[in-house]
Amino acid sequence: MKIALFSAQPYDRRFFEEVLHRDHSDKDWAITYFADRLDADTVALAQGFDAICVFVNDQLDAKVLRTLKQYGVEAVLLRCAGFNNVDLTAVQALGLHVSRVPAYSPEAVAEHTLALVMTLNRHTHRAYNRVREGNFMLDGLLGFNLHGKTVGIIGTGQIGLATARIFKGFGCRVLAHDPVETPDFMKLGHYARLDQLLGESDIVSLHCPLKDATYRLISAETLTRMKPGALLVNTSRGALIDTRSVIDALKSGHLGALAIDVYEQESSLFFQDHSNAYIDDEIFLRLTTFPNVIVTGHQGFFTQEALEQIASTTLHNLSCYVQGAVCENICSKV
Repeated sequence: MKIALFSAQPYDRRFFEEVLHRDHSDKDWAITYFADRLDADTVALAQGFDAICVFVNDQLDAKVLRTLKQYGVEAVLLRCAGFNNVDLTAVQALGLHVSRVPAYSPEAVAEHTLALVMTLNRHTHRAYNRVREGNFMLDGLLGFNLHGKTVGIIGTGQIGLATARIFKGFGCRVLAHDPVETPDFMKLGHYARLDQLLGESDIVSLHCPLKDATYRLISAETLTRMKPGALLVNTSRGALIDTRSVIDALKSGHLGALAIDVYEQESSLFFQDHSNAYIDDEIFLRLTTFPNVIVTGHQGFFTQEALEQIASTTLHNLSCYVQGAVCENICSKV
């Protein structure tokens, strides 16, 4: 079986090759790595392959999926948890196998969430630059204790739960909002209405999937319901927040700080080196002017443990398809 892996980075090759040779050496599988992001302009690269492997910013709309089907592609392997970039209605109509990696070291994203909060709160990024310039003044670096603060977790899947455990360990009061309540979270904190969570939380952290009900969940209207001066963190999907409205809330001072590892228009920016080019995104550039904003380039998942699990689960999903076995990670139904 020939597999085309899109949006490939050097680390993808390393971990997929390791898992391929360790766990599937008996299979006649070969992976070709394309740095290109899959979309309507690059889908022709999939000709001659039996399966494709894609990441968060690859586009699998109806047109691309129909083309893949015409090329004889049998399986679409998502090496990520979210599948908002896939037209599942088209998937169902075309009869394609589409699977995902629903959980890969949720602690990786949870720990990155904490790193963003701690960095933004204690200004360690600014302190690092000051000290390197011989400036040891503390003015402007004042933070607050996490102990005793209220943290609101929106979405209590595995990543949300891991995040809640961390903040609970810091002595925080933890609230959560999720349409599906889980007993595991009830051991850590309390579920609340969204209004209550926003109004009482000193830190709001987003860990929900992107779908119609959560698109721009953080909007001009919901921002007004947040506790003045609160810190907002998004390590889930960029379109959970309306960035223009967040900028307005930062300018007014109602939103105290923002930390994001994802961005709604990230597909043209993230996982690429733009250091010698002009970034033609006025909204993104405006965000980077705020001293109380931290942006990282979708690296929350980026740990050795997570990358090994992503490769392992992705190739397991392919094995299930080839063998005709039930795949627990299928996502081809609406």
